[in-house]
Amino acid sequence: MIDRYTYPEMKAIWEPANRFAKWLEVELLVAEGLAEIGEVPKEAAAALRREAKFDVARIEELEGEKPAAEGKPALRHDLIAFLTAVSENLGPERRYLHLGVTSYDIEDTALSLLLRESAQLLERDLTALMAAVRERAREHAHTLMIGRTHGVHAEPITFGLKLAVWLAELERDVERLRQARESVSALKISGAVGTFANIDPRVEQYVAGKLNLAPAKAATQVLQRDRHAHYISTLAIIGGTLEQFATEIRNLQRTDILEVEESFGAGQRGSSAMPHKRNPILSERITGLARLLRSYVVPALENMALWHERDLCHSSVERILLPDANLLLDYMLRKFTDIVRNLRVYPERMRANLDRLRGLVCSEQVMLALVRKGKDKDEAYRLVQARAMEAWEREADFRELVAADPEISAALSAKELAAVFDYERHLRHVDTILKRLGI
Repeated sequence: MIDRYTYPEMKAIWEPANRFAKWLEVELLVAEGLAEIGEVPKEAAAALRREAKFDVARIEELEGEKPAAEGKPALRHDLIAFLTAVSENLGPERRYLHLGVTSYDIEDTALSLLLRESAQLLERDLTALMAAVRERAREHAHTLMIGRTHGVHAEPITFGLKLAVWLAELERDVERLRQARESVSALKISGAVGTFANIDPRVEQYVAGKLNLAPAKAATQVLQRDRHAHYISTLAIIGGTLEQFATEIRNLQRTDILEVEESFGAGQRGSSAMPHKRNPILSERITGLARLLRSYVVPALENMALWHERDLCHSSVERILLPDANLLLDYMLRKFTDIVRNLRVYPERMRANLDRLRGLVCSEQVMLALVRKGKDKDEAYRLVQARAMEAWEREADFRELVAADPEISAALSAKELAAVFDYERHLRHVDTILKRLGI
């Protein structure tokens, strides 16, 4: 992931130093678990805890990721390189390091810790975004605007209600993320094919308790990849949420609508050719990055199909996919929070757009008023649609056409017609909706 799309906290989670630190902690806990059941001397486990350390550069040199000394072969195995580097700092207790376990007992357990840390940071990001959306929704709870279906004017809403819909989706995203975090908060320390042939199941229970991870009920050499596919799919769904919101901002910022606008700073340039341009570049960036994030779902799903008790085809994918997906969504959430906080809202433009169709958006209210007066609904629809189509084609005032229609005016008084064309009638339950979301 290029640095432009990273923030330090998430980046630190996926740095080699943190990954190796997690590996070391799992190794030490395995040794301590073995000591608890009498298979390793307790003083040896204590010595491992006291003396074990690593140097990232040395691990990379041993693995072959960095140039080694003349004539030194590359190990080409990350965990063996790690164990070799750690063992160089140990005495006789080194014989008890990595005893009875396989590489992915360590790596998958540590990966679960990295994913859990990432999910916790992403949940914090979501909480910050929800707070920003809630604040703007409260600010614009009664800011009148037109609702649109199929891109065409429908009926009045408020901008606060639009944001309330966003907030409700974000609440579901938080719940999805918590479920995904639980799915990956698992470990397996059961040996080369998951049979506990060379490690006692009590050791797995010991490590699970120390790390607050759930032991897999059954595993092979690895944790099954449905867990990770669930996690990545959840991140992609959250990215889809942000894409939906960003697309709405982009549409509302169109020159012929211009009801909201991304913040545009002093000295900022929108175009190399056109000095007047103020483009929704951040929302466009979110939209583009959501496409990239979504592309990670297919390889995550394909990683589920491994040969027999495990093959290695998932590993190379995950080395890119898992860090990148978490880094990317972290960036998107933080950036979109900035967009929401600094979004320019133009209520006057919203009202002007609402009035553009000269009352047409109240057509349903007219029809329902006629039905309440005893008209057959299909007949009422026909009457109102005739005047609505006339208003469309002539660009005439719908309210005036309705008032001049003899069948409609015979059923509805001038006072009743005025009530029908009162926009506030559409909004009488908006506060009820907002209260459901704590707005």
